[in-house]
Amino acid sequence: MGSSSAQRELQRELEAKANDLSKIQKDISKNHQVRKKYTIQLGENELVLKELDLLSEDANVFKLIGPVLVKQDLAEARANVRKRIEYISAELKRLDATLQDMEEKQNSKKEAIFKVQQRIQSLQAGKAKA
Repeated sequence: MGSSSAQRELQRELEAKANDLSKIQKDISKNHQVRKKYTIQLGENELVLKELDLLSEDANVFKLIGPVLVKQDLAEARANVRKRIEYISAELKRLDATLQDMEEKQNSKKEAIFKVQQRIQSLQAGKAKA
């Protein structure tokens, strides 16, 4: 009777760890999606900066604000794009650190699940011998 309740307890523990692992995997997936979005934005902003660098100092630059194009100083436009690139790069670094942390948690959960599965199997093996 005792081994049956121990096995049920291990089964519950296994389910809880599997749910935790599933949550971590969903978070990793979300992180990848956000990272992809930021990577695309970074590429677009770097392209815009290259285009701005090709312009002569007296070129007209306009910024879209709502439905209106507003004239903007070239130096200001370059500074804004550089700031955006810095921000996006910082976000990507933060996301990478978060991803690394989540992957470590995922690996430790997988190991914990494996150990619980081994304990269940050894319990079942012990039952089969009895």
